Amino acid sequence: MSASTADTALDLRDVAFTRAGRTLLDDISLTVRRGEHWALIGPNGAGKTTLLNILGALTFPSRGEVHVLGHKLGRVDLRELRRSIGHVNPRHQIGSNLSVEQVVLTGETGTNEMVPRWTPSPETHERAHLLMKTLGIDADDPHWHTMSQGERGRALIARALMPDPPLLLLDEPSTGLDVAAREQMIQTITDLPNVIPGLTSVTVTHHFEELPASITHAVLLRSGRVVAAGPVEQTLTSELVTDTFDHPIEVGRRGGRWFAVAG
Repeated sequence: MSASTADTALDLRDVAFTRAGRTLLDDISLTVRRGEHWALIGPNGAGKTTLLNILGALTFPSRGEVHVLGHKLGRVDLRELRRSIGHVNPRHQIGSNLSVEQVVLTGETGTNEMVPRWTPSPETHERAHLLMKTLGIDADDPHWHTMSQGERGRALIARALMPDPPLLLLDEPSTGLDVAAREQMIQTITDLPNVIPGLTSVTVTHHFEELPASITHAVLLRSGRVVAAGPVEQTLTSELVTDTFDHPIEVGRRGGRWFAVAG
């Protein structure tokens, strides 16, 4: 592995994705270096979740090359690669009324439920409790069916971090949260680079006020194409965001946090 490859977490070249004759992504080229924290922003239908699923090795492109953590999709054991990727989806489906500790432990097995006859090692239990403590999760919190959305969100982040992945993907992590829970979630994500040095992340959101202050880069997506990508201060400009959403939008930053208002 070359030095440049070792420094790269994600590398996409001329990627396209077509489903049922409809092109959802087209001509996507993007490079994310290790330790960077990207925001993926665009209107509904822009292709954000589709792109995130490709970055997470959950979906293969119809055309183009995708390298994830130095491995080319199509030439790598996906099961092993996916253990190196933490994927946080607030719509994650859990049928059983698992305890918060059990939810976190399923991140070790990569399953939605506890694996029958699997007994976590003492080291695995220790890591689960360390992550719960780091993310402010009380081991005595209610079970899944009675957790608040905020509690579920933090549990899912801890779950995603169980295998100690170098790459974390967050798909609208503030979905369904009230203002207080949203702010707690944003602070949790903002603190991740400090508690997990070297982590690379990509966060999908519709709302600028939900962007963690730790975001270093951004990509603006419209109709399946990249409008702009690069350092956050150069990308989240009023002009580029207006072009992305096809509506006059003024973008600014206050106290490290972003905001956007109709112009």
